[in-house]
Amino acid sequence: MKFSDATARLRPCGLAGVLLVAASCGERAAPPVETAANSSTDDLAADLGLSPIELRRILALGPLGPPPPDPTNRVADDEDAAALGHRLFFDERLSRDGSVSCATCHDPGRAFTDGRAVSMGLGEGSRNAPTVLDAAQQRWLTWDGRADSLWAQALQPMERRIEMGGDRTAIVRLVLTDPQLRAEYESVFGAAPDLDWLNGLPEAARPVEVEPGQPAAVAWDALSEADRTSINDCFANLGKALAAYQRRLQGGETNLDRFVRGLRNGDEELLGSLSPEAIAGLRLFVGRGGCIQCHEGPMLSDGEFHLVGAPTPGGGMPTDPGRFLGASIVKADGFNAASRHSDEPEGGAALRVSTLAVSPETWGAFRTPSLRHVGRTAPYMHAGQLPDLESVIRFYSTLEGAVQLDHHREQVLVPLELSEQESRELLAFLKSLEGAGPGEGWGQAPAQR
Repeated sequence: MKFSDATARLRPCGLAGVLLVAASCGERAAPPVETAANSSTDDLAADLGLSPIELRRILALGPLGPPPPDPTNRVADDEDAAALGHRLFFDERLSRDGSVSCATCHDPGRAFTDGRAVSMGLGEGSRNAPTVLDAAQQRWLTWDGRADSLWAQALQPMERRIEMGGDRTAIVRLVLTDPQLRAEYESVFGAAPDLDWLNGLPEAARPVEVEPGQPAAVAWDALSEADRTSINDCFANLGKALAAYQRRLQGGETNLDRFVRGLRNGDEELLGSLSPEAIAGLRLFVGRGGCIQCHEGPMLSDGEFHLVGAPTPGGGMPTDPGRFLGASIVKADGFNAASRHSDEPEGGAALRVSTLAVSPETWGAFRTPSLRHVGRTAPYMHAGQLPDLESVIRFYSTLEGAVQLDHHREQVLVPLELSEQESRELLAFLKSLEGAGPGEGWGQAPAQR
């Protein structure tokens, strides 16, 4: 059986704005949450005017548990690995000209985004930089799902020309010839390659399939198989350290989480975490707005890929293939969960990627973003087409400028026709989804060495 991102089953679409609803395949990112209510909860819900179905849906929205285990990364929860990844995340030397780090597009001061419509590294990209807060809860990474783990995803921007523009050979040599980074690396992964060998490597060498005649690609092909394997092993380890750090970037408890706890525990003080206006917006979210159809569960995301009707940047028809390209990339990735670099190459994640179908039905579809921290991650949509939450709400209220592709000419997307008051209520709820952010210093640059 092939795991597919597409299904013919259509559902009415509200704020989620989907034209094609994806089937959910494999395990959910977060563990299931008990949604049963007791009599005390029922009484509180009744006092708040919540119907039984509204109550059940709201209880399923929280709390968000810790990140699920990642068997493909044996150091995922190693504190020393996280400390090394913390340094690497902010180290601009990993880029080609020493000017860009992971934190360039994932700024802690902006909820680990950059505030731009499309990201800017060494060049301008074509997509918005998503937050990495709670990213460890996701089973596919980036807008098109081109990576199936945090560690595999962390490696891609390092070598992408318009992002960090680096080179795996140069990066491995840099890290392992830096005395402190080498010591930290060896404390996690064991003995590193010999310094003489590292210094004898070409200045730049990496596989470049689309430009095989590029000097770095020629140098890569000239290396022995053993040398290429050693470089790739070390490069994968750097990704795993970065993933260990990013697993610490948890957004924290939100007002919605506290409200759900209040419903569960019968705590009226916690129920005050949401204002009456935000509660009205929450009811709209789980009810008439239809938002919960794609923004479900504790992550407020189904983790799937949808064709969204948002206007394209600059107008016209969409040109970004989205998940159709992303599925091809993740299957071919030499660092995916089924690769020799995975610490569980025959596990569930490996099966998921190896059986993933690359379907033209997913052309132009993008992953449903989590709505946690959404008030701090403007602009919105995969290319930052909508500048603020008010614009998002207005779009799905009116569908002005909505785009449909010929091969997905769905008829289920209808304007919500929200009143001004309903729009304010929904906005109040969305702004209640911010947590305190990561603690213990993880949410800032490491101390200078």
